[in-house]
This record gives sequence, C-alpha cells and structure tokens, in this order.
Amino acid sequence: MKKIAIAIAFVLSTGMLVSCGQNNAASKVKKENVESAEKRDVSISKGTASISFDKEEHNFGTVNEGDVVKTTFVVTNTGKTDLVITNAKASCGCTVPVWPKEAIAPGKTGEIQVSFNTNGKPNKQSKSITLTTNTEKGREVVKITGMVTPKKKTV
Repeated sequence: MKKIAIAIAFVLSTGMLVSCGQNNAASKVKKENVESAEKRDVSISKGTASISFDKEEHNFGTVNEGDVVKTTFVVTNTGKTDLVITNAKASCGCTVPVWPKEAIAPGKTGEIQVSFNTNGKPNKQSKSITLTTNTEKGREVVKITGMVTPKKKTV
C-alpha cells in the first residue's frame, strides 16, 4: 500500500513539473491589453474629475400652482480629467433635469437645465436633483426650492 501511494505521488509531481515548464507566460499577454492598461494608468495618475456649480440651490420664489418654472445650473470641470455625468435623477416626477451627455473637458462648462411643474404641488416645495458623476464622491446634489400659491378651490 505504501509503495502505491509513493508511486501515485511521484506520477502527480512529475506531471505538475512537466506541465508547468511547457508554456511561456509572456507569450500569452496580448499587446492590445498592455496598451489599454497603459492608457488607463495615465488617466488614473491625473486624478479624478472635480465639479463646481455656479449655484447649488435655486429659489424660484413664489409662483402660482400650475406654472412650470425653469432654471439652469452651470457646472465647471475643475479637475484634471474629463467630467462625465452619467445620470441626473430628480426626487419627484414633477421635476425634470436635462444634463450634458458628452464629457466636459477640464476647465470647460456644461449646463443642467431643470424644469419643475407646480401643478398639484401647493405650498412650500423643495426638490433635489442627484447627479451620478465620475467625481471622487460619485454623486453630486443640487436643489430647487420655492413657494407655490395654491389654486382657488371652486365649490
């Protein structure tokens, strides 16, 4: 029994040694993967994109219920790599953001247009728009606030 165990161990270890020496690992590396990794590393070394706003909150004042109010937030890329906004989501379906779909180069600006439909939204209002970005935080938030004068009720 002991001789069989030694023989099996010998066969397995010989097989492992022979199979490991057959291939050259460097020959398996694809040139396009190396080039892609080099570009990625250069991009990473620049740092993350950074965003600044002309304002982070807009107060639309007092408006009548049923009005649609609009504002624009100007964003500036203050980082060293392109700023990409992949999504903009409002806290309510009554608020619609439109954001730049293309990357914003360092030092350049873009606009986020926001419209708010006050219909059915009387009294004090506060809505937020969450931007999904490639900044260090990953999420940025802007807000709109104001007062909506209710419609007169008819009897």
